[in-house]
Amino acid sequence: MERVTYSQAAPTKPTAPSTPRAETLRWVERCLGPGSEVKMVRPLAGGSTHINHALLVESRSGNVHRLVLRRWPDDLLVTDPGFSPEREIAALALLAGCEIPTPTLVAADPAGTYCDAPALLITRLLGHPPRPAPDDLPEYLIQLAAALLTVHGLAGASTMPPYTPYNRLVDPRPPRYATRPELWERAFTVVAGSAPGSAQHFIHRDYHPDNTLWAYGRLTGIVDWSNASYGPIGVDIGHMRWNLALRYGVPTADRFRSAFDQVSGGHEQDPYWDLRCVVDLLPEDLDQPISEAQVLLLERYLECTLADLAAR
Repeated sequence: MERVTYSQAAPTKPTAPSTPRAETLRWVERCLGPGSEVKMVRPLAGGSTHINHALLVESRSGNVHRLVLRRWPDDLLVTDPGFSPEREIAALALLAGCEIPTPTLVAADPAGTYCDAPALLITRLLGHPPRPAPDDLPEYLIQLAAALLTVHGLAGASTMPPYTPYNRLVDPRPPRYATRPELWERAFTVVAGSAPGSAQHFIHRDYHPDNTLWAYGRLTGIVDWSNASYGPIGVDIGHMRWNLALRYGVPTADRFRSAFDQVSGGHEQDPYWDLRCVVDLLPEDLDQPISEAQVLLLERYLECTLADLAAR
């Protein structure tokens, strides 16, 4: 499940076409130099807030470039101005020296002047979404945790937009399939209070398994930096934890917390951030409702997290 934003109704513009138009592909070719030619365009699966295509572009010299064209739907730019190409451009600039492989910016058209929508052209990393076997989960979780240490240690983090919760609790109501609304109400009460004091770092803000790439059991890259922020690292841990709870169960989410504590040399995750990240899924977007099965899993996760909080 990807980031979802909730805003007051606002006028929208037509969204970007699902397939890049000719003028967009011509822009890509110009960015790679005279005589370059787009040889392949393929939509990339996954994600709901960008329109992503894998490209193969051959230069005049015969070199082949593996790229990704990321386009921003115009309606999202209107309803959520903070979700912008400029934000990802800033993040990629800071990530240029990161030890963890991340995309490199090749060209940008943040205003959609030359393309059919605001767009970035970035390098395509090798790897595939994670598919760990059960026996591989411990190593998988260690690598997911260790990768965050490098991300959180990046210099220049304060130049990024500050972390802001998605759900401002204007309409604090449980999801439609809630079977234990009291758990949600308790979570709302907790996150409505003061957030715990936390050191601020560069954070991914949407760190979950499908934003990582893997090959032969090794993490080969982290992608989708359009939500990167300057904020508490508990947000990255909490966001990963609820995603793991949905995919593998609460014990796996707990093992990830332990893995981060291990690789960091001692990080005590405050349950506040775990609750905050779940509450940020609400209220539900009509286009991305939380399924009945997901609600049941999230309620089990909330129950355990609230118990952790009570035990502190």
